[in-house]
Amino acid sequence: MIERKEYLEKLKNFKDKDLIKVITGIRRCGKSTLFDLFINYLKEMGISDEQIIKINLEDVDYNFKDYKELYDYINKKIDSKQQYYVFIDEVQNVPLFQKAVDSLYIKKNVDVYITGSNAYLLSGELATLLSGRYVEIKMLPLSFKEYLSAFTDKTKSNYEYFLDYMRNGGMPGNILIIKDSPNDLDMYLEGIFTTVVYKDIITRNNITDKMLLESILRFIFDSIGSPISTKKISDTLTSKGMSTSNHTVENYILAFIDSFLIYKAERFDVKGKNLLVRDYKYYVVDQGLRSYLLGKKADSDMGHILENIVYLELLRRGYKVYVGKVDDLEVDFVAENRSGLKYYQVALTVRDEKVLERELKSLQRTGDHYPKYLLTLDMDLEADYDGITKINVIDWLLKYE
Repeated sequence: MIERKEYLEKLKNFKDKDLIKVITGIRRCGKSTLFDLFINYLKEMGISDEQIIKINLEDVDYNFKDYKELYDYINKKIDSKQQYYVFIDEVQNVPLFQKAVDSLYIKKNVDVYITGSNAYLLSGELATLLSGRYVEIKMLPLSFKEYLSAFTDKTKSNYEYFLDYMRNGGMPGNILIIKDSPNDLDMYLEGIFTTVVYKDIITRNNITDKMLLESILRFIFDSIGSPISTKKISDTLTSKGMSTSNHTVENYILAFIDSFLIYKAERFDVKGKNLLVRDYKYYVVDQGLRSYLLGKKADSDMGHILENIVYLELLRRGYKVYVGKVDDLEVDFVAENRSGLKYYQVALTVRDEKVLERELKSLQRTGDHYPKYLLTLDMDLEADYDGITKINVIDWLLKYE
């Protein structure tokens, strides 16, 4: 198992706190493995097997027809004499699961951990019922640092591994396949893609037109890092003979976001310090899934793939991430946390002076003193341009926080 240290530390920090621990993220990104890692930690701390109750609701052995059966099954394993740790994987598979979770939560000697593969988990009744009583840990596929840690033999350079990561993505299950049978990678990714599309999107949202769904998703995957509108998607598909409406496209996009397949980056007016309400950008949760859906076409826009990787890394590091607008120019990312803002510009290379000048221009116009970075694949030494720090993106991924 690849140690997901950042996520594991979060679980350790929240252990025995009076909160339900909710781990969300796309299927197969490592949520169940995180449970296993944390359970190993509990056992090292002296917690016995009988104090740990783990249920994976994707497993046919646990076929509960409703929340009451789920609750009764767990409650029978609990007495009042010791502390218990309850782990429920893919909890959304049980109707009205929130009632079982709440009933377990109110027991003073039960520490509850749940996972889910759809943002629905924290919407509607659950959010109302458990308001203020849960903490969400948002999980993503492997970072490049985690991906690289799996290749202990280091038969290639970090740069070569990074090119593989740009193409294959960071789903944890990729690693064994890449090592043992790389030709089967598409088959594995197809399984993830199909499960997400059918279980978390089509079935949950009662979608009947699979061809339209895939066409919209293909459009978004092909347009990562570019501003797009629902009207643009609708008009493009209609021109190809696939009649749809802005409203339908918008509903499909919301379903993609809810299943953690894509992420929406809103636009931020840097000088006005406010959000803008049109032409969002979208980024895909995993480059491997994008490569599976688009085929060879996926490799044709390395600049936007690099941008996508930086976007996800900023999310991992706990930032809210926006696309910046400065007058008529754009800053690739405005990253915000409690400490303030950071600005990031991303480019494959800035060896050409005109390209360097263009990439620096928007950062120079922000009119404030927040940290500014230019991330590239150039192997040059770190440089400074009047307060703008240029860093090799691989170094940034591996060495900078």
